Amino acid sequence: MEHHIAEATRAEIERTGLIGRLEIPRLQLAVVAEEGDDRSTLRRAAGHVPGTSLPGEPGNVVVAAHRDTLFRPLQDIRPRDQVRFVTPDGAFEYEVVRIEIVKPSRTEVLASGPEGEATLITCYPFGFVGPAPQRFVVRAARIDR
Repeated sequence: MEHHIAEATRAEIERTGLIGRLEIPRLQLAVVAEEGDDRSTLRRAAGHVPGTSLPGEPGNVVVAAHRDTLFRPLQDIRPRDQVRFVTPDGAFEYEVVRIEIVKPSRTEVLASGPEGEATLITCYPFGFVGPAPQRFVVRAARIDR
């Protein structure tokens, strides 16, 4: 697998804060991904967790969004669904390998393995009113195209 440094994406983040677009074709999900996981970023976009890998790089690309807005379609995600990041450095494909529900304290879901992977995180349960007690975590592995 080709590893590269996401130079054009890093330059775009510096300029505009944008990472690119996150797509899950089967769910007809397409959302803007911005750098940051703070409240104001998550109000308007999916947020790339600072300090995690960028799409196409080795390691774990971690993206969070609200369950009641942008990531609501994740309630229907399944293993083998495709996850695509479209960035200034190109399009990068991942395939869902695991879905789990964890306590918010389970920060190891942010950890990187040696390969390229992506983790999507939102609150759970999807229909819960108020601050949700758990996290819905989707793990996807990078696939070569």
